[in-house]
Amino acid sequence: MKRIYQYVIEEHLKAYDQMLFIAGPRQVGKTTIATSAKTLFQHTKFLNWDKLKDREQIVSDTSLLQGLPLDAILKTKPLIIFDEIHKYSKWKTFLKGLIDEYKTKLNIIVTGSCKLDVYRKGGDSLMGRYLLYNIHPISVAELLRTSITNEPLSMPKEISDDLYEALLEFGGFPEPFIKQNKRFYTRWKNLRYQQMLKEDIRDSSQIHEISQLELLSHILEYQSAQLLNYSSLSKKIRVSDQTIRRWIELLKAYYYCFTITPWYTNISRSLLKEPKIYLWDWSIVEDKGKKIENFIACHLLKAVNFWSDTGLGKYNLHYLRDKDKKEVDFLVTENNKPWFLVEVKSSAKESISKSLHYFQKQTGAKHAFHLPYVEKDCFAYTEPIIVPAKTFLSQLI
Repeated sequence: MKRIYQYVIEEHLKAYDQMLFIAGPRQVGKTTIATSAKTLFQHTKFLNWDKLKDREQIVSDTSLLQGLPLDAILKTKPLIIFDEIHKYSKWKTFLKGLIDEYKTKLNIIVTGSCKLDVYRKGGDSLMGRYLLYNIHPISVAELLRTSITNEPLSMPKEISDDLYEALLEFGGFPEPFIKQNKRFYTRWKNLRYQQMLKEDIRDSSQIHEISQLELLSHILEYQSAQLLNYSSLSKKIRVSDQTIRRWIELLKAYYYCFTITPWYTNISRSLLKEPKIYLWDWSIVEDKGKKIENFIACHLLKAVNFWSDTGLGKYNLHYLRDKDKKEVDFLVTENNKPWFLVEVKSSAKESISKSLHYFQKQTGAKHAFHLPYVEKDCFAYTEPIIVPAKTFLSQLI
């Protein structure tokens, strides 16, 4: 299937001279998306830092750009793709020199299976020399459309129950979702986890207590959609509070989990610090209620990242909770102003949450949704309404 990000990359390469950074989890499709751009160019080169022969070319002054006609008059500039180059200790300095010298002669794509700011080992800043695109797993809306518009929202489309349930069960990583085979999914899931934990994290961070970090990651599977309690986790893992914080930041950097912070502007008695935690792969969350909330969280994070990355505005994802324990699961802000609220419920029979009414008034958010498919445009309403998750998610990215 053609991912929506392929259209974004094609537009970038036609319009901008900056390097194109593609970041995202292992096996989310970054390399496939990047290499799909090769069909747009007559001259291309792909180099993977994990391959010794490619690594030799990257550090060589003579063979790196060999075969790419940089000075010829061409309809399109040649393309070079660097995969996992952030593992090179001098990658920032290397890329800065390359883009500064060949900006008008060469298109550059950089991909990485960790956040591209993890490695801060010296080198000059790349500020202004690249644009970053965050690649997320497949979502409901991406299954229904792959074209992009100049607006953040689309009209709702219907997704079949079978397709929706498969996405919830197998997750949004392309290979297991496309195969939809439980035995393959189990083996794929275990292998991906071991590669992330015992190859990527261990080799790059020099953490020796890898078994304790593994225990932390398993505990977080059960704490998805909950507030992070660092003290409680430190007692369970038998490490310090600061170590737990550092390890969670590392797991976030390698796209195992992500956190969202509370929104407190104009909220009386609001919580100010405690984040909520979610996993990038919602399929590994066992509890059905937590899995659905995690599923929605991943869709919302994908939407706010995509809208921000493509220049539609500045979007962020938060939650709402006060000291009286009134809570709404999600708040999406647009240019630092509350836009819409989302409350996730596992039962379709529940009435609209009173907290939705309360926090919509407190924040001034235009929309408020209670998610338990109706054929209606969710964003045509301003009062709190009950909206099936299928309908709501089909209008995002």
